[in-house]
Amino acid sequence: MANTQLFNTLFAKLVPANTVNTHGAPAYALSPRHKLAQLAMTGCLSQTYYADAETQLADVLTLTAEMDDAYIARTAIYCREKGQMKDMAALLVVVLATRRSPLLAAAFARVIDSGKMLRNFVQILRSGATGRKSLGSRPKKLVQTWLNSATESQLLSASVGNAPSLADVVKMVHPKPTEAWREAFFAWLIGKSFKAETLPPATQALLAFRQQGGGLPEVPFLLLSNESLNTAQWAQLAGRMSWQALRMNLNTLARNGVFEMPEVVARVAQRLADAKEIAKARVYPYQLLSAYRMTGDGVPLQIREALQDALEVSLANVPQLEGHVVVCPDVSGSMRSAVTGYRKGATSAVRCIDVAALMAAAVLRKHADARVLPFEQDVVKLQLNPRDSVMSNAEKLAAVGGGGTNCSAPLAQLVREKAKVDVVIIVSDNESWIDATRRGATETMRQWHLLKQFNPHARLVCIDLQPYGTTQAQEQADILNVGGFGDAVFDVVSQFVSGQFGATHWVEAIEAVAL
Repeated sequence: MANTQLFNTLFAKLVPANTVNTHGAPAYALSPRHKLAQLAMTGCLSQTYYADAETQLADVLTLTAEMDDAYIARTAIYCREKGQMKDMAALLVVVLATRRSPLLAAAFARVIDSGKMLRNFVQILRSGATGRKSLGSRPKKLVQTWLNSATESQLLSASVGNAPSLADVVKMVHPKPTEAWREAFFAWLIGKSFKAETLPPATQALLAFRQQGGGLPEVPFLLLSNESLNTAQWAQLAGRMSWQALRMNLNTLARNGVFEMPEVVARVAQRLADAKEIAKARVYPYQLLSAYRMTGDGVPLQIREALQDALEVSLANVPQLEGHVVVCPDVSGSMRSAVTGYRKGATSAVRCIDVAALMAAAVLRKHADARVLPFEQDVVKLQLNPRDSVMSNAEKLAAVGGGGTNCSAPLAQLVREKAKVDVVIIVSDNESWIDATRRGATETMRQWHLLKQFNPHARLVCIDLQPYGTTQAQEQADILNVGGFGDAVFDVVSQFVSGQFGATHWVEAIEAVAL
């Protein structure tokens, strides 16, 4: 029989769980600032496995209601500049607009950095979700300034899309341009009379092409995608479109016969694997995984291999972790949900399990001695070869599992083995319930406490792929809770393990943003 007195003493200093997760199992609530940071970096305002878009929106509005403008502005800037988030970043700027914050202009200038973001801002503000439906004088002036300072290329790119369209925005704010070309552009956009000769060059070329055909104008790809183009013209577009557009339109190019030209196949493959272009595109590894998985039969093997090469390039800056590293990807059933949530017509093909597997495979690529312990109700036995490609190992991991979630399972196995560890990384949606305790600390905290008995300097990183606001491991000096699935996660883990950042890294990083 276990020594009751000993074990009561051992766990006495563990803080009891103070909330429950979406399964009703014990959990720890994140601080309001950390919860907003996590929502900002991972929340996509879409249906996830355990929460709907309305719940995420309500959480953001509840949290921001009790926060100062400076933290909201810094969070908006951080999640846009570091996380490349769109809807969530725009929403936080709208919150500032609703509050008539003096920091609105500073946040708007750095967050609303494209026509897409401008239309997001207007759409969210006009929806009434934050308590107002009119733009108001200050937001209106900011939108006017953007329209009157954007380049022709930016305006043309912004003209793609609806609800609202750029024409709708122009009609709402009535910009008063000082340049003749801009005045003609806005008139053309909203269907008013204009002098064709005063339109800017690319716009003139676009109109001439639509009316007379001929050579392809130098305009954003999406402005031509609905035109009747021949194979040669599609091949020309393949060489002209941005790297990201190329990645996303491989099947379109295949359908239009472009890959029947060997020289085009070679050029496209070379571009996709070009390290400079990959860096410029700020591509996420999971985007490359998505492109690889979505390629149809018409996409040649050479291009599919180029996507694998691109993935390896994109992980070149993943830091090397020191010591004994264990990565624990959650492979339970809930991890089959889309990592950015479900949204009709815009659901990502990449699932949480794909991202968890990708992170594990990436660490294994840089640290051949790392252990990978996939888990669901218990640890799943799986042997990975560190010499295999990241794509291959990620696919092997994503193919296993499917049961309930037990975040403490890999820690319990390490405790049973009395394993030597320096870093343990759990990649999950954090909705553990198989190991639910009746009272006291969560089982994850209990097992971590046991593991620390013979690994006193070890550190635990819990990467939460979807923002539900709770965690199985309470933040403390040796435990970091990260919300996110972008490239920055690898750097955050490295900095925490090396002692450069504390457990409240996201909050610290956000508060360091200069306004």
